[in-house]
Amino acid sequence: MSIRKQYKAEFKAHVALEALKGEHTVADLASRFGVHPTMVHQWKRMLLEGAPDVFERGGTGRKSELDEATVKALHAKIGELAVANDFLSAKLKPWTGK
Repeated sequence: MSIRKQYKAEFKAHVALEALKGEHTVADLASRFGVHPTMVHQWKRMLLEGAPDVFERGGTGRKSELDEATVKALHAKIGELAVANDFLSAKLKPWTGK
């Protein structure tokens, strides 16, 4: 089984900026940086969509989209689902033979 390759944000930004410059074709950029042309298009689109957030007033960094209470509630739900999953997988073993 192959593992998906993970790229750092700096690398993605660099490739997307090169694509925005338009000095090279996407195929050239893809071969030069060793990525698929689709990834170059996706990163370019993500850069264009996220660019307005850089110039938002009142903040230099990202604001947390979730407050702490929501995070706690989500962690509690994850715990409940994990317990239910374990219970159901244990009850399913006699029928599947695994």
